[in-house]
Amino acid sequence: MMRKFTILFVLAATSFAIPAFGQQSVSFDGYTVHYNALSTSQLTPQVAQAYGIQRSSSRALLNITVLDANDEPTEARVTANARNLTGQRREIDMRKIAEGDDAIYYIGEFRVNNMETFDFTVDVRPEGADKPIEVTFRQQFYTE
Repeated sequence: MMRKFTILFVLAATSFAIPAFGQQSVSFDGYTVHYNALSTSQLTPQVAQAYGIQRSSSRALLNITVLDANDEPTEARVTANARNLTGQRREIDMRKIAEGDDAIYYIGEFRVNNMETFDFTVDVRPEGADKPIEVTFRQQFYTE
């Protein structure tokens, strides 16, 4: 329970404290996908260690959560990639973190440079869903 609270608090606090990294969501076909991306240097050392995340100003974390119509965490198949403005594409390996029955996160780390802007494409197929949900967004990262 404490680990769940810790990561929820850190990710939520970071999301609201820095508008450029605010959490967004999209709803489709009875599911809501929450997504955000932030520098891993914004995580506390304890959270990074607990979840095997490398803290660095040149690394970012993509965080995806899927909720059903009752706001219950839902398992999904999540794939993600990002393309910077020069066209370089980065596949983001997503991994599942489950906090009992209370929370499921899908996170992926990737390298970033100062002032680099990425266009993200995230495909989410909730367990039992007929169609995938495509999430697209643009974000710029600052490493200095």
